[in-house]
Amino acid sequence: PPYNYAVTASSRIHIYGRYSQEPIKTFSRFKDTAYCATFRQDGRLLVAGSEDGGVQLFDISGRAPLRQFEGHTKAVHMVDFTADKYHVVSGADDYTIKLWDIPNSKEILTFKEHSDYVRCGCASKLNSDLFITGSYDHSVKMFDARTNKSVLSVEHGQPVESVLLFPSGGLLVSAGGRYVKVWDMLKGGQLLVSLKNHHKTVTCLCLSSSGQRLLSGSLDRKVKVYSTASYKVVHSFDYAASILSLALAHEDETIVVGMTNGILSVKHRKAEVKKDSLPRRRRPTYRTFIKGKNYMKQRDDILINRPAKKHLELYDRDLKHFRISKALDRVLEPTCTIKTPEVTVSIIKELNRRGVLANALAGRDEKEISHVLNFLIRNLSQPRFAPVLINAAEIIIDIYLPVIGQSPVVDKKFLVLQGLVEKEIDYQRELLETLGMMDMLFATMRRKESTSVLEHTSHGFLENKKIES
Repeated sequence: PPYNYAVTASSRIHIYGRYSQEPIKTFSRFKDTAYCATFRQDGRLLVAGSEDGGVQLFDISGRAPLRQFEGHTKAVHMVDFTADKYHVVSGADDYTIKLWDIPNSKEILTFKEHSDYVRCGCASKLNSDLFITGSYDHSVKMFDARTNKSVLSVEHGQPVESVLLFPSGGLLVSAGGRYVKVWDMLKGGQLLVSLKNHHKTVTCLCLSSSGQRLLSGSLDRKVKVYSTASYKVVHSFDYAASILSLALAHEDETIVVGMTNGILSVKHRKAEVKKDSLPRRRRPTYRTFIKGKNYMKQRDDILINRPAKKHLELYDRDLKHFRISKALDRVLEPTCTIKTPEVTVSIIKELNRRGVLANALAGRDEKEISHVLNFLIRNLSQPRFAPVLINAAEIIIDIYLPVIGQSPVVDKKFLVLQGLVEKEIDYQRELLETLGMMDMLFATMRRKESTSVLEHTSHGFLENKKIES
């Protein structure tokens, strides 16, 4: 958050807010045309290439570049951060790909396997050593920094303008000419499907947040939306000029398109209208005709025996449509009509089962993270919720540890949570000590267990005699 977007135009990088009409910040330290401004995963750093062969790294809070990487001899059209956030990969018109170290500002590796311009590429989000590049020599190559050479190569058949790697790393999408092709990386680069829905060159690709939609922009002034389940076109956007680049905002709320006429198009998704907020119309009547006579019956009379339709809860609908953050927000809001913590814990457990709990908890502001911490403080000590909520607390600490100290309200809640955990640990320690003492007593009683028998004494009386077992 706040999910600003960067636009390279001429020799500048403009940073726009989601709803701003003018740039909120501009970087203008380029001598020539800038290309491919790319944010790091945490949004704190920005890297871009330029026509003069340089690569510049910026801190979002500053103006001057933090690092300048010099090594390419021609224009750099492709830059990206690796998964470990400490390296930058770049591709240029000198046919080379270079890997740079950010802390030392040094070149680590150079790959020279392409025979034409390298105009696109991306780094794997799972493995910091893997990255993909596309070239005008019609090839798409996967490089591994540990082997100093490409580990996979596929032929697109046209100059490659854009490549895209699915978050799982199993599928690769390449665009060039009129074709969009999907490759299975787990099967050695086997071609899965070739899409030819554009009439001119496809210039850019984009993937939705849920991974269910693939978008492609073209010089035919159209953006096609494909379903990744069937790879069929499910929607299309028309624009006034040829499209050069496109991007989607967080949760697919905004689509931003750059065109050849110098215009930046920003479209926002319409807010969902709740059915309860619509005015209720007068109930219609149904007219039946029996033997030429008109009979008026109310709708309730006709439908009286029809079974009631069951509606999903709002959070269930969000889960069904993969709106994971919204589903969690609904059950954490203080105004939520669901008062039972079981539902909230069930949602957290389901998100953890799907492997998206960290994504749902990340990117929250002060108010939203306070709701999460309040719920943890209230329910963490309950034994039936502890396994699920302790795991959620660990994820929250891992995500927000770098920003501790920026909000007194959040810091105070973290301290309360810390005290609660320490108190629970003390209880557990005392319980273990008690259990240990009880085990010792039970063991001693078993060793000294005895049996009583009756025997006659010399005086003729019955006497209890204990025999050690």
